[in-house]
Amino acid sequence: MPSTILVTGGLGYIGSHSCLAFAEAGYAIVIVDNLVNSKRAVFDRLRALAPRAAFTFHECDLRDGAALERVFASASVSAVVHFAGLKAVGESVDKPLAYYDNNVGGTLRLLEAMARHSVRKIVFSSSATVYGEPEKLPIPESHRLAPTNPYGRTKLVIEYLLADHGASAQFHYAALRYFNPTGAHPSGQLGEDPQGIPNNLFPYISQVAIGRRPALRVWGTDYPTPDGTGVRDYIHVLDLASGHVAALAYLERRKRSLTVNLGTGRGYSVLEAARAFERASGRPIPIERAGRRAGDVAACFADPALAATALGWKARLDLDAMCRDIWRWQSANPEGYA
Repeated sequence: MPSTILVTGGLGYIGSHSCLAFAEAGYAIVIVDNLVNSKRAVFDRLRALAPRAAFTFHECDLRDGAALERVFASASVSAVVHFAGLKAVGESVDKPLAYYDNNVGGTLRLLEAMARHSVRKIVFSSSATVYGEPEKLPIPESHRLAPTNPYGRTKLVIEYLLADHGASAQFHYAALRYFNPTGAHPSGQLGEDPQGIPNNLFPYISQVAIGRRPALRVWGTDYPTPDGTGVRDYIHVLDLASGHVAALAYLERRKRSLTVNLGTGRGYSVLEAARAFERASGRPIPIERAGRRAGDVAACFADPALAATALGWKARLDLDAMCRDIWRWQSANPEGYA
């Protein structure tokens, strides 16, 4: 019988791609999602893409202890992969209590349910936002932790929560600090479907290419970077998904906790991203230049060395592959999952 894992937020962008990766690795998957930032249609697409996989879905908010208890009672879960959480930086500044309640409170309820059912392994979706403004590049895991917004601070609080719980119980975790996920499944059936105006660069670019937005507004063109625009470490969501599979294998094999970056170790500028998307789509990406935004940094990219040595993992897909897959998704789904 395959091992069964519980995936929270499994119908979201990164969660859905990771569910496919875990299915391909032979796991049975119980998905929990409250559908706040995802669509039920994703579950049907997962089953179509992996018809032989064992997928189960429960619409459930992690803060609902009774509902979560029923989920754990329904299957013999060996590990949890935890994606569920609110994730918009700007919104977290406006609604910090909601972010702490949802992200930290939901994780606390989840860990309590895991303890009741003797589930002792979790892979946690953390973020490079825990580092704050880079003091050196590339960023190693030993970098100072100084998140600059409530979203990032909730991720760091959860990392502390996992560490404290692990110190007091027979419990192991992998906290994956990833940088800038992008890309889509090469089938064109799974991709990023943000609500409203996209907060992230590539969904915005792809909506410009498809005609939903008139132009890409570039915030800051006078940074100390090769072309003056901000540089970020973009990682294909398929590489990110394979990192989660490698992290769970590490927990199963080594039985010890780990905090690790998932990134490529290479930065791309905003203008490089726009030009790459023009190549992939054959469509022009008009540019509107604007001043810098408060809080943005010139460059941010990972030191991925620990992931290579500890997990045997490295990112393999480049910027052109990211853009091709995003365009395939956007072309096939011009309005997202609607």
